[in-house]
Amino acid sequence: MEKNDYDRALFCTHRSDWDNLTILMVQTKDQFLSKKIEHFLHVYHFETDYTIVQAKLYSLFRYLDHATECTYEDWAAVSD
Repeated sequence: MEKNDYDRALFCTHRSDWDNLTILMVQTKDQFLSKKIEHFLHVYHFETDYTIVQAKLYSLFRYLDHATECTYEDWAAVSD
């Protein structure tokens, strides 16, 4: 997968740039990332309980952290 997608997702989330995050959701080839973004954006726009929004955001962040680590380890193994 493109490590660039994970960086873009983190950047868009940090800036609250939901339009570009939606575009990334559609364009990425990582279906798990796409679903995490979709669930977060849905909750962000329609949920009134902030703890649920926060839980979905943290879930997205945990996935980005995990995917970045896996992608980096795979890349390091190939380059050796």
